[in-house]
Amino acid sequence: MEWLRRVRRRWPRPVAKDLLLRVRSRPAGQALLLCVLTFGVLLPLLCQRMLYSYYFFRPWYLEPRSEAALQESYRRGQGALSFWQKDTGAHAVQTQLEPHLLVTVVTARRTEARDYHYLLQVMQQLAGLLASCSGERCAQVLLCDVESDPKANEDLALLEGRFQTVRRSVEERRMMSGESVNTFEKEKRDYVFCLKKGWELLRPKNVVVLEDDAWPQPDFFPVIQDLLSRSFSSGTLYIKLYHPERLQRYWNPEPYRLLEWLGLGLLASSLLLLVLPYCSSFSFTLRHLLFFSVYTMALAELVGRHYLLELRRASPQLYAVSPATECCTPAMLYPGNASLRAARYLDGSFCVKGLAKDLVLFRMARSFPGERAHSLEPNLVAHIGAFSSVRPNPLRPSLL
Repeated sequence: MEWLRRVRRRWPRPVAKDLLLRVRSRPAGQALLLCVLTFGVLLPLLCQRMLYSYYFFRPWYLEPRSEAALQESYRRGQGALSFWQKDTGAHAVQTQLEPHLLVTVVTARRTEARDYHYLLQVMQQLAGLLASCSGERCAQVLLCDVESDPKANEDLALLEGRFQTVRRSVEERRMMSGESVNTFEKEKRDYVFCLKKGWELLRPKNVVVLEDDAWPQPDFFPVIQDLLSRSFSSGTLYIKLYHPERLQRYWNPEPYRLLEWLGLGLLASSLLLLVLPYCSSFSFTLRHLLFFSVYTMALAELVGRHYLLELRRASPQLYAVSPATECCTPAMLYPGNASLRAARYLDGSFCVKGLAKDLVLFRMARSFPGERAHSLEPNLVAHIGAFSSVRPNPLRPSLL
């Protein structure tokens, strides 16, 4: 310990204290201290449990959070099963031709998730949202069964008397069974069948297609109506209503997000620099503007853009519409007769791994003159399906 005594003799405590005071008194030292306290102390403590933050501590929290999510979904599924078993037919089929909005729910059997009853959860939520509509009905609902065996989907049997249901004819099922196609192509053909069948039966003015594990948010119908009232919707092929939360970060190839990120930093730093002079003898400089812009941008990215987007749920008018992203299709809005164009584009492509239906639609919207596609933020549905009906599933699904 002789070396330590030598250091203490050469660098006594008053000197160290004086050095710290000098660091704190200089702008560069203050900035460094603020960054260390914010990004090295405060955020790790506050954000370690936030699933979509960079500070989320996976080794401790991911497995318990995933297990809790599965248990919550199981509880909701059993509650939905009990609800539909006791239902006396208050939601009996009421066919309305040319509805303003048709919600088509594409459903298939999920053997590994049978006890979670995703379809029943989604339909219970939809029934509640439809019942809460004032005056005219929000939408017509159509269930589209894509199973080769009409009796395979047990959950659908509970709903057929309450909602209009369609499925392939015997001849169509025989043709499908005689042709061997990969999973992605089959999924695409099922989707196209539901798009076409909804149009043929009801001639809707607008169409929303939900997969049977896309749980609508409470403001689902008000936001849809607001979207359809905006001028851009009449010229778009589709509006995506869901994008995975883990892919919603600012640090992303999407150019508009980088511009949004920069705008957020400049706005927040400008507001901060307007307020600081009233709190202390602070002088505004360009260096301060640049520092606080970068500081705010780093803060927003590390905490998680997903949590900032959630603030937009305060009003349907606050939802943001941006250029479409590639992934995924649990919930899609097709304004006007765009569902027919989407079905035609999908029919002209053969899907394989790496070229699923979501990527086909994305490429078609970008390659055909006059076509446009958009995404809505935040998500208008929650993706509750931990178990896929078309892809291999892990033994215990994870939230990330």
